[in-house]
Amino acid sequence: QFIADLGTLDLRGTFPDALSALDFLRSETVDLLFLDIHLPKLSGMDFLRSLDHAPHVILTTAFPDFALESYDFNVVDYLLKPFSFDRFVRAVGRVPLPTPKLVSEKDTPAEFFLKIGYEHVRVATADIRFIRSDSDYTELHLAERKLLASEPLKHWLTALDGDQFVRVHKSYIVHRAYVERVAGNLLTLDDGRQIPLGRAYKEEFMRRFVV
Repeated sequence: QFIADLGTLDLRGTFPDALSALDFLRSETVDLLFLDIHLPKLSGMDFLRSLDHAPHVILTTAFPDFALESYDFNVVDYLLKPFSFDRFVRAVGRVPLPTPKLVSEKDTPAEFFLKIGYEHVRVATADIRFIRSDSDYTELHLAERKLLASEPLKHWLTALDGDQFVRVHKSYIVHRAYVERVAGNLLTLDDGRQIPLGRAYKEEFMRRFVV
């Protein structure tokens, strides 16, 4: 639930025991692993010992006894249950996760055709003020109209210039050229519309764009 609330992590799988996770990692690669210590069949620590190339690891356990030993495995953090969402966010913030590569401005088309139903509608990229995720769809909000697209939010993160179109919330991407004011956890656009600024994205947004 914390992963879903944070919105910046892509959950690739959950496993009831270390052997199931080990089988998964033989064919898949991940950046971050949340690992309990007391697991059936194979303990979390023994699981770590079995990995030749372990991803970043955050231990989540009700037992503090292994805290010292865990750092021999270069774990990122040690979350002692029960832990709060804020503590979870701080732990994730310590992970040197790769930043998704976004296309440069020169690779972003000035306009494109968006499939809507049985039609293709021309959209000028610069006219998009913000994009909002709506379940399995996304809404492209322009000055005087809204277009419903079948592509998910992550599609637009890679299709549009990352210096101009910035993710500011788990459900929103905003064109920063239209941001007129930042106050608290809200962005106000030049037409008065307001966009939430999620706490998981606020620090990066302020660092990059606010002097």
